[in-house]
Amino acid sequence: MYRALTLHDVIVAGIAVAVGIAAGLLLRATLRWLGERARRTRWSGDDVIVDALRTLIPWAAIAAGAAAAAAALPLTPTTGRNVNMTLTALLILAGTLTAARVIANLVQSVAQSRSGVAGSATIFVNITRVVVLAMGFLVVLQTLGVSIAPLLTALGVGGLAVALALQDTLANLFAGVHILAAKTVQPGDYIRLSSGEEGYVVDINWRNTVVRNLSNNLVIIPNAQLAGTNMTNFSQPEQQLSIMVQVGVGYDSDLEHVERVTTEVVESVMTEITGAVPDHEPAVRFHTFGDSRIGFTVILGVGEFSDQYRIKHEFIKRLHQRYRAEGIAVPAPKRTVTVQQGEVPKPMAIPHQREATEPVL
Repeated sequence: MYRALTLHDVIVAGIAVAVGIAAGLLLRATLRWLGERARRTRWSGDDVIVDALRTLIPWAAIAAGAAAAAAALPLTPTTGRNVNMTLTALLILAGTLTAARVIANLVQSVAQSRSGVAGSATIFVNITRVVVLAMGFLVVLQTLGVSIAPLLTALGVGGLAVALALQDTLANLFAGVHILAAKTVQPGDYIRLSSGEEGYVVDINWRNTVVRNLSNNLVIIPNAQLAGTNMTNFSQPEQQLSIMVQVGVGYDSDLEHVERVTTEVVESVMTEITGAVPDHEPAVRFHTFGDSRIGFTVILGVGEFSDQYRIKHEFIKRLHQRYRAEGIAVPAPKRTVTVQQGEVPKPMAIPHQREATEPVL
């Protein structure tokens, strides 16, 4: 026969619980102080670890106090075993949530450091978080005495039905993994699809790719569509690119003089405008005898895709001003139309035309 509950047992259990709570609060304050110190370091991993421990360690201290309180009380073996099992399951659950957060943040930190952009490819983060949470959930069930073998069997049998029901979702998931694994597209790249969508890749998640166009609107593209369409990546293999501007001058112009003046304008734009490539070699290529002008192409270097509009704007303004100062004419197309007066042609008769007669009412 077990002894009855006494006031001494209640006091000891209360002290154990209070000590556990006090220890949890003290540890949380200590970890907060460590977090402030960790944020001053260059490595981001210590921030993730300290932030995760701020959640796990205080709950572990509280659970330890509750376990000590249960040990001080005159509980039956069955009740004590159930209490310890519940506290262990709660501690494992807290550890699983903490581990999922730590591993997901570390994966995100590694992905950002390798891509070198501010955006994140959350597909790897989400997959990692789901795997860790699933493993922790199975461990909790096993700790509570629930057999997970039938659950795993049911998941294996039902996996086929789930796969058939989620064909589009799984297709987008594996397409996103393939895109990132092949490194054809990464967050921060400027892309243009054959269907016309274009912009900077903000994120690639488990279902779609988020693209921000130059008007600052978001375009949502399913991963399967992105993987199965023709696409131009303006950031690969390098971010710098060349753009071409078409120009024309009159037939009476000195082409050597035109080339020299144009080259000087290109050099000034490349060295003075933000977003240009200073070491870009100016290139002027004559190519066409047009109706009213000699056409040529000017090749400019820009740092990234969105810089081309500002570079073209400044180049055309400066080139127009310099051509005026140098007396170089840019003729407009002219058409000469000659109208001759003559006899008005008679209307042609339509063969096999019959007159229709209708009754008069």
